[in-house]
Amino acid sequence: MRPSTRLATAALAALACVAAPTRYDRAVSAQEKPAAGRPSVTAPLVDDFQVNGTGDHASWTRVPWTPLRRRQPDGHPYDTRFKTVYSTTGIYFLVDGTDRKLTATMAEDFMDLWNEDVFEVFLWTDERYPIYFEYEISPLNRELPILIPNFDGQFLGWRPWHYEKDRLIRKATSVTGGPKESGAAIQGWRAEFFFPYTVLRPLQNVPPKPGTRWRLNVYRMDHDEGKRTQWDWAPVGESFHEYQKFGDLLFGNR
Repeated sequence: MRPSTRLATAALAALACVAAPTRYDRAVSAQEKPAAGRPSVTAPLVDDFQVNGTGDHASWTRVPWTPLRRRQPDGHPYDTRFKTVYSTTGIYFLVDGTDRKLTATMAEDFMDLWNEDVFEVFLWTDERYPIYFEYEISPLNRELPILIPNFDGQFLGWRPWHYEKDRLIRKATSVTGGPKESGAAIQGWRAEFFFPYTVLRPLQNVPPKPGTRWRLNVYRMDHDEGKRTQWDWAPVGESFHEYQKFGDLLFGNR
C-alpha cells in the first residue's frame, strides 16, 4: 500500500463530492447480488468476544480458513489465510501466515507499515461511493487504520478522528516458533482484530445485517532478506487499490 501524495485540498474536494449525486451513484440493487467470477466469503453472526491474537475463541470454529494467493511465483514460499465473523457491534478478522523471519521494526502506529511485514484488510461497504476503509497490522501489533477516497486512481488516506473509546479497534498479534522481536527467526504469525462499526463512519451500508453484501480484499506483504512478496485474496493488478476487483463479503445468519 502506498497512499497518494496528492494535495490535501484535492482530497477534501473529493470527499465533498460524495455528498452530492455523482457518476458513481448507481441503483442500490447493485449491492444485492455478487458478480459471477468474483471470490466470495460468508461471515456468520456471532456474539461479541475478546481478541487475544491466537484465534482460539470458539466463534472461529464456525468458519473455514480462506487462502490468499501469492502474487509473485518466485516469492517467499509462505502460506497466508484468513477468517471473518461479525456481531451486532462490529466485524472480526483472523489472519494467519507462515514465515521465517520477523521483518518489522516500526514501533508506532500510523507509520508506513507496508514497507515491512504486514497483513491488510480493505472494506468497501457501499458500491455507490468510491470510498473504502483500509487496515494494516504488523507482527509487532502496530496498526494503520485509514479511510480512502479513491477517484479514478487519485487517493489519499485519512486518519480516524477521536480514535478512542467505542471507536477504537481491538487488536492483538501472536508469533509461533520464536519471539515477537524484530529480526527473530520464526515459523509464522497471526493477527486478530475487531472493527467496531463506529470507526467505519461515515461509510454507508453500515452496520450490516443478514443478507448485506460488502466488497472485501485481504492482502499480505513480506519483506524477508530484502525481497518483497505479496499476497491477495481477490486478484488485483499492480495496485492493491483496484477496489472494483475486490471480492464479495456476505453477511449470514447465526
